[in-house]
Amino acid sequence: MALVFQTLITGLAIGGIYSLMAVGYSLIFSILNFSNFAFGMIIMLASFIGYFAMSTGYVNLGVALFLAMAGAGALSFFNERIAYSSLRKRHAPPLYFMISAMGTSIFLENMVYATIGSQYKAYPQVFKVPTISIFGASLGKMDLFAIIFSIVAIWFLNYFIQRTRTGISIRAASYDAAIAEINGVNLGAVIGLVFVLAGFFAGISGIFLGVKYMAYPNMGWITNKAYVAAVIGGLGSLPGAVTGGIILGVLESFVSVYISSTLRDVFSFGALIAFLVIKPSGLFGKYLEEKV
Repeated sequence: MALVFQTLITGLAIGGIYSLMAVGYSLIFSILNFSNFAFGMIIMLASFIGYFAMSTGYVNLGVALFLAMAGAGALSFFNERIAYSSLRKRHAPPLYFMISAMGTSIFLENMVYATIGSQYKAYPQVFKVPTISIFGASLGKMDLFAIIFSIVAIWFLNYFIQRTRTGISIRAASYDAAIAEINGVNLGAVIGLVFVLAGFFAGISGIFLGVKYMAYPNMGWITNKAYVAAVIGGLGSLPGAVTGGIILGVLESFVSVYISSTLRDVFSFGALIAFLVIKPSGLFGKYLEEKV
């Protein structure tokens, strides 16, 4: 029973990180109708920001989180302004955005290889005693912190989207950008804000991934799992992104413990294929043929 509880907590922690990343994907998809594959590299850069901040010895986890969120938010904003803004103004099809995203992703990854190098960077130890014992299970403090922080961050985002005037503008633009703009919504500002918000979540997940696995140049590709989570939950749906992330994290955790860690990705991408065949719109998404 203790092992089941420990596996569940680990799965929820991983699922929380996947949810954070999937929320960033879904935010951008809901506005521009394309999958921003450069998002993974923003997460990778945020992880390095956190590493270099904490490795000085003068910065704790809280400050590193703030710096990573601010840095990733700025990077995400400039990513939109440089790579996508001109395409958006010319009403380019989603495929062009995806090609630009892939190019940006490759550029950022190789820039890190050229400047920082290919070495893995291990974060300093966050907690003096990394685990605690609950009901006979040894649980990582960082896992518990990741679960709590992810819940709080996603709750604040949902409150902002649902209850504020700016959030209403974002929701209006996600339903119909042209009509929202006709009714006075500054579409350029809303899109910029969405990318900044997605960057904030990239910063949080980058820190958590770095602490859990280390920071390295090609870690951005782990966000393929976040894309899987977003598809399972329904691209463009924030509740779907959260649900898909938790499902995927728990699934991977139990497969790793009770079947085989080498088969973890087989089950993850098998779940993706199953959803694409059975329910391509995901659990909470709506099927829109023009979205790719």
